[in-house]
Amino acid sequence: MTPANSAEQALDEALALVSRAPESGGGTGGHRASSWTRARDTAVDAGHRVRPRTHRVPLADALGEVLAASLDALTDLPSFDTSAMDGWAVAGPGPWSVRTGGSVLAGSERPDPLTDGEAVRIATGARIPTDTTAVIRSEHCREAGSQLFADRPVLTGQDIRPRGQECRSGDLLLPAGSLVTPAVLGLAAAAGYDELTTRPRPRVEILVLGDELLTEGLPHEGLVRDALSPMLGPWIDRIGAEVIGTRLLGDDPSGAAALLEAVTTSTADVLVTTGGTASGPVDHVHPVLAKAGAELLVDGVAVRPGHPMLLARLGSGTPDGTPVRHLVGLPGNPLAAVSGLLTLADPLLRALAGRRGRPRYTAPVQSDVPGHPYNTRLVPVLLSDEHAVPLRYHGPAMLRGVAAADALAVVPPKGARSGQELEILDLPWAAGGCFT
Repeated sequence: MTPANSAEQALDEALALVSRAPESGGGTGGHRASSWTRARDTAVDAGHRVRPRTHRVPLADALGEVLAASLDALTDLPSFDTSAMDGWAVAGPGPWSVRTGGSVLAGSERPDPLTDGEAVRIATGARIPTDTTAVIRSEHCREAGSQLFADRPVLTGQDIRPRGQECRSGDLLLPAGSLVTPAVLGLAAAAGYDELTTRPRPRVEILVLGDELLTEGLPHEGLVRDALSPMLGPWIDRIGAEVIGTRLLGDDPSGAAALLEAVTTSTADVLVTTGGTASGPVDHVHPVLAKAGAELLVDGVAVRPGHPMLLARLGSGTPDGTPVRHLVGLPGNPLAAVSGLLTLADPLLRALAGRRGRPRYTAPVQSDVPGHPYNTRLVPVLLSDEHAVPLRYHGPAMLRGVAAADALAVVPPKGARSGQELEILDLPWAAGGCFT
């Protein structure tokens, strides 16, 4: 363990000793922190409780959204018998007389029927002539004058795609809740769809709080670069939401007023804030939420980094009231904000979008990983063929580790031994993310 990591662990242990007892989640600030698992479950439940919206959009605009209605076949696929290969359509036993006057091509009009003992050249995807026995691939036969000879036995129906082979009209192709991928777009187009009924992506507005943030140039004189604005928008877009705006707000009274206005008037489904979630003199998120009448669903999570994160519900959701919206409050330190994204924002947004939760899996960790006495830890890792390899530079304010990582490993309280199986949280770019 490096000296920096030793110091970080010692600090965590000291904080744990002065915080609440383990059964209350190790929370601080006079509230009961949720366990990491419960916080994620709460975020999923919050998303599922919101009445879903639907819209009907052209195929290209449905990419990355979720089907709100089942995809049913509008026709047989294929809708006529077609040739599966380039070659010859033949009728009856060979050898066959070659029909003069051209070939049967894809997209051409209905071809004339074949007579017994006749062959006609045919292209892949072309309509099969009536009374065809089989299609012989070009490489499996030979012409001799006006005769066609097969080089191997010919089986009835070979290389013919019969009508309805893939589906019959009315068949269920995909259930509601399926993610619209490029392959789904292809299937929908093949089945005759021009539009799809889907659930729109959740709309997200990002509010980055802090007077110390620079938007360009080198850090200097107590000021630091804003690392969150460049990161959060693409990250949230990658997990399937639509970012409608990113704003920087100060820590002064006017910044608090602007935060209150955003909380009460934003048209976003989810507000994501950074910083201001603790109880310092310029941490305005809790007072603003109280003034807005928000309901805190998660107020602190027993996880390091990122324990001051929160999730709040805004609006009543009743027909005569304001629609239900949510606010995810992320800590201001960059890796702590990443922890909040994976703990609260990702599961909430996936549920709001109607997407299934990510499959859960584990991997053995390559080396011992120190843990917090009471809290879960999220540690950046590289995934090899056999192990999750912990990375250095995983302090709350650091991004160097996660920038090189494939995933975060979920380390239980008191740590993990080398070879121990740990739950793995894929980062959206390493896991393929969402098609947008």
